[in-house]
Amino acid sequence: MNVLLIGSGGREHALAWKIAQSPLLTRLVAAPGNPGIAGVCERRPVGVTDVEALVALAREIAADLVVVGPEAALEVGLADRLADLGIPCFGPTQAAARLETSKAFSKAFAERHRLPTAPHVTCDTAEAARAALDGFRPPYVIKADGLAAGKGVVIAADRAEAQAAIDDMLGGRFGAAGARVVIEGFLQGEEASLFALCDGENALLFGAAQDHKRAYDGDQGPNTGGMGTYSPAPVATDAVLALAERTLIQPAVTGMTTEGAPYRGVLFAGLMIEDGVPSLVEFNARFGDPECQVLMLRLSSDLLPYLHAAATGALKSMPAPVWSDEAAICVVLAARGYPEAPERGSVIRGADQDFGEGVVIFHAGTDTRADGALVASGGRVLNVCARGETVEIARQRAYGAIARIDWPEGFHRTDIAWRALA
Repeated sequence: MNVLLIGSGGREHALAWKIAQSPLLTRLVAAPGNPGIAGVCERRPVGVTDVEALVALAREIAADLVVVGPEAALEVGLADRLADLGIPCFGPTQAAARLETSKAFSKAFAERHRLPTAPHVTCDTAEAARAALDGFRPPYVIKADGLAAGKGVVIAADRAEAQAAIDDMLGGRFGAAGARVVIEGFLQGEEASLFALCDGENALLFGAAQDHKRAYDGDQGPNTGGMGTYSPAPVATDAVLALAERTLIQPAVTGMTTEGAPYRGVLFAGLMIEDGVPSLVEFNARFGDPECQVLMLRLSSDLLPYLHAAATGALKSMPAPVWSDEAAICVVLAARGYPEAPERGSVIRGADQDFGEGVVIFHAGTDTRADGALVASGGRVLNVCARGETVEIARQRAYGAIARIDWPEGFHRTDIAWRALA
């Protein structure tokens, strides 16, 4: 099977690493990829939103499957163009991807289909948004409507902070993505990330993890795209996952079909769990990053048949995936200044060494200089991942590897998986 993988981050490196292990694979090409991905497959310098160039590349390599990693490619309609040409795509159409690309659409969709979620109001002026705060209690949840690279959510402790966030978003910080804001009620409980593969009709649960969104230890600092994750998450019990499948996942898949936008790909449901009952925080239309990394480390089954089945409407014939009993952890090494203004260009040494049993390094935001040096090129730069018989063992291996990487311009959280250890 010839596969084209779209993306250049840690999620895509993890997908490439796992797909490359498939005995069904003939050829794997990543666009645009990164220096880490280059270690497992071919790279082509095509941007993730250059739809026509990506379609041409898929045709050139006679792709049997296109796997879309980042949401930006979905927003510009890559899956739609591939469908026009009959090329199977693991990733939803532009209309179906609105579950992520528009929080206003997603909240209204949840309301239409009675999915358990927080109360909400959508506003397109600062005046209306400030007035809408009267209907909520602190802490206030303020979200930019569109894609904001994981930075478009503010949990405001008081009204003044909420008003400042509203003014910031509607004032142009996120461009068109911030033309509207969604104000939500604050959900109590513990968060988890649930994934399901979907083929337009059927849904198959595909793992769960717990992410750490805040930049600094103790869940302090600004929201980020994710500073680390681990799986399995103790809060995501079998009972919780079964309830989420019944009340959130399958109703969402059915709902998108009834609305004329069948959902194919992976559906990521961010859950808030209180007393064993999950509520929807938000949907994402792709694998989480860095959740995907720990899922790929724990997945014992061949990934490729599942991706192809989701893209071609054949999930019903697939068995439940097999997962390792081991725990997996991912710690993000980020560039100084992330998430607001990450510093680029600093040299990273020692990332390519053998770190021993269970440790895998995924590149998230790296580049290679002309002299061969590995440098930081993004905010989240390296994903240091490890497996172990327990979360504690996996954690020790990951942090042990971090101590051997020479990159003084980077930083990381030192408390990833603290909830599981507690």
